[in-house]
Amino acid sequence: MTASLSVSTLDQFRLLLKDLPGPDEAAAAQARDREPKLTKPQGSLGRLEHLSQWLSAWQGRHPPRMVRASACVFAGNHGVTRRGVSAFPAEVTTQMVANFEAGGAAINQLCQTFGVDLRVEAMALDQPTRDITEEAAMDETACVQALSLGLSVVEDDMDVLCLGEMGIGNTTSAAALCHALHGGAASQWTGPGAGVKGEALRRKAVIVSEAVALHKDQAADALDILRRLGGRELAAIAGAVAAARIKRVPVMLDGYVCTAAAAVLHAQAPGALDHCQVGHASAEPGHMLLLGEMGVEPLLKLDMRLGEASGAVLAVGLLKAAVACHGGMATFGGAGVSGRED
Repeated sequence: MTASLSVSTLDQFRLLLKDLPGPDEAAAAQARDREPKLTKPQGSLGRLEHLSQWLSAWQGRHPPRMVRASACVFAGNHGVTRRGVSAFPAEVTTQMVANFEAGGAAINQLCQTFGVDLRVEAMALDQPTRDITEEAAMDETACVQALSLGLSVVEDDMDVLCLGEMGIGNTTSAAALCHALHGGAASQWTGPGAGVKGEALRRKAVIVSEAVALHKDQAADALDILRRLGGRELAAIAGAVAAARIKRVPVMLDGYVCTAAAAVLHAQAPGALDHCQVGHASAEPGHMLLLGEMGVEPLLKLDMRLGEASGAVLAVGLLKAAVACHGGMATFGGAGVSGRED
């Protein structure tokens, strides 16, 4: 049975992040010991070799397993959309949630293709967060409720959890989070999102700059920056990442918005994302900049910028390949193949 996790204050969530479990070193050592014995030149499967070891370390077992891959897409609406930061109206969030539930979105096809369970969480879509250029996106109660939803979705028997989002206007919140956490110019972090360009894109960067100028100096820490500049779906992603760490479930992050939400934990508690991989590099320009700041190398680069956990679920295919090769290949001794002579 899955043990429930919950917090009632931001301080409780802060304490949770101070006592996160580390990797299972014994399982990781078993994976490292087996890899050179497999019938291939050492290192010839590249990052697949590292992925099998990473899965062993964070699942806490060897061999690693990929029986139950799950995805969760959190959806939220943003008050800042009234400033014209998106090419689409806010009601598209609700419409796309209905599309997910009807099986008609890209993420539904990808989950079906790769055998991934899909869960969609619509978060108070009729109550957008506040306009971040005027006040904090969420009060503490709303932020904690969103974190707690994220904490609740992780189940003990998941072999990997893919995280993603849907929310018109959320690339503005992601850009504001990244700008507040890492500095630089707002224009570096601000991209087209669902398709804004030209003068509209320039205005979007100005809005990001205004929001960060209003909140950054008032924020107590990275979690308070999340409360002030993020959204419900971003906070839920942060909660899910933390719960997965506690329950030894490896995490596959999606694109810019998803990684920006996780970056809050990286800033709050260094090492908090060691159980995470980033599935792909988004075409949203701020994503590669953020990954560079975090020292993270994505698994795929396909010029995607859809969200919906699409890049994370695509990367499940790589995890399945890594597990199949690591567990299924013969060893040199077992196959009667001569190994390398040192």
